[in-house]
Amino acid sequence: MGRARQARGTPSGRTGKGGGKILDLDRYVPALITFIGNKLSNSATVTYQKRFGVNVTQWRILSQLAIEPGISASRICQVIGFDKGPVSRTLAVMQDEGLVSIKPGQDGRTHAISLTSKGWTTHDHVIKVALERERRLLSCLSRQERDTLIGLLQRVHGNLDAVKGVGDGADED
Repeated sequence: MGRARQARGTPSGRTGKGGGKILDLDRYVPALITFIGNKLSNSATVTYQKRFGVNVTQWRILSQLAIEPGISASRICQVIGFDKGPVSRTLAVMQDEGLVSIKPGQDGRTHAISLTSKGWTTHDHVIKVALERERRLLSCLSRQERDTLIGLLQRVHGNLDAVKGVGDGADED
């Protein structure tokens, strides 16, 4: 990324033309995480759609339902970090395609969502490719570096509440 920034003529310092701060995209962690996530998601969708007929959102839901059978849509949203609207639409498509079963929950308000046999078969095919993609992605790291990276990412994930509300005026006097 650094070469791209220099090629565009962006100064390598910390201030822009107007005197305000600019981001160093080589070191700004939210951008790095977003760029990696976007590129991984895009290539996963192409691969999974072509080979298995599911996109990356459907794969995330399939994998979560394999871990927690019978969970609600709100639990899926909580774990994968998506809004309820896109998850509900994706679940409806998955139900139409025979990948999931959606049944009313005991409280009458939530629904219990589970994989069908077709959903399990799809999951079992996709997971092989997903794990191979992860292996190749992390092949540039030693075992110790992979363990360190995973631990650090888990800590950052656990600290996401620290940025809620920052900049929206709620934390200002």
